[in-house]
Amino acid sequence: MNRGRPTILLDGGMGRELERMGAPFRQPEWSALALMEAPETVVKAHGRFIAAGAEVITTNSYAVVPFHIGEARFAAEGQRLAALAGRLARQATDGAGRPVKVAGSLPPLFGSYRPDLFDPGRAPQILAVLIGALEPYVDLWLAETQSSIREAEAAARAAGAAAGKPVWISFTLADDIGAPAAPRLRSDEPVQAAVAAALALGCEAVLFNCSQPEVMGAAVAAARQAVERAGRGEARIGVYANAFPPQGRDAEANADVSPLRRDLDPARYLAWVEGWIGAGASIVGGCCGIGPEHIGAIRDHLAGRASSA
Repeated sequence: MNRGRPTILLDGGMGRELERMGAPFRQPEWSALALMEAPETVVKAHGRFIAAGAEVITTNSYAVVPFHIGEARFAAEGQRLAALAGRLARQATDGAGRPVKVAGSLPPLFGSYRPDLFDPGRAPQILAVLIGALEPYVDLWLAETQSSIREAEAAARAAGAAAGKPVWISFTLADDIGAPAAPRLRSDEPVQAAVAAALALGCEAVLFNCSQPEVMGAAVAAARQAVERAGRGEARIGVYANAFPPQGRDAEANADVSPLRRDLDPARYLAWVEGWIGAGASIVGGCCGIGPEHIGAIRDHLAGRASSA
């Protein structure tokens, strides 16, 4: 599906970059703690990814949900914190010296990797707070780490109704040792069905994130088939994998601070990225544990491809 279009380079994992920088970071607040206690570190983290070559950065709003910051704090401060995440991202891009877009992160509302906890009755209320606060600062919406079709549909509908900005949906995949050969979401729904649902809602791009690199290639292939079947050749496919070890079916990404794999240095991660691009991905970047050095390696690779074209 690349069809000669320039590949879009995303940023990497904000939470782990903040932790690496020494910013306030712990569970359950995760990356939202830096918004609360040291917002200047959020701008610096965005700046590192921009300096590495990112063309799209994602707002640090992933953990601005009741699941992470608590019901009372979300009710009192959720809108302010989400707006701050948007403003800090825009501040970082304004100082970039080149065009950099801001994607408004619409995260899992009731816990990462937990499709069983999704509450369709509450989702619109939480999404309305995030979207209303972020809207002045973002160029597009990125509903990320979506574990089920209905979770993604709720986000896509809410974002699609807001200001007519592009909507990207990114699904997280079953990636434990016992994961099926055919790519599936963590809800066990087939990737092709998930991609078809996202395209039916008018999404401009379908991505896969917060899963191991090993499962992404099959998902890209399945997404290509769904895109072709839907007659949506203009739709982009993207990947930004994480550096976690295998996560079991009962895993909850927010339960603790997971260790990172040692075998995904920039060169090895780039090898995976090259494969995804070859399979049809035209948006690439990194999720948890993928830092500016990884993004820089991808930038250099893409620049080399462009100069030799």
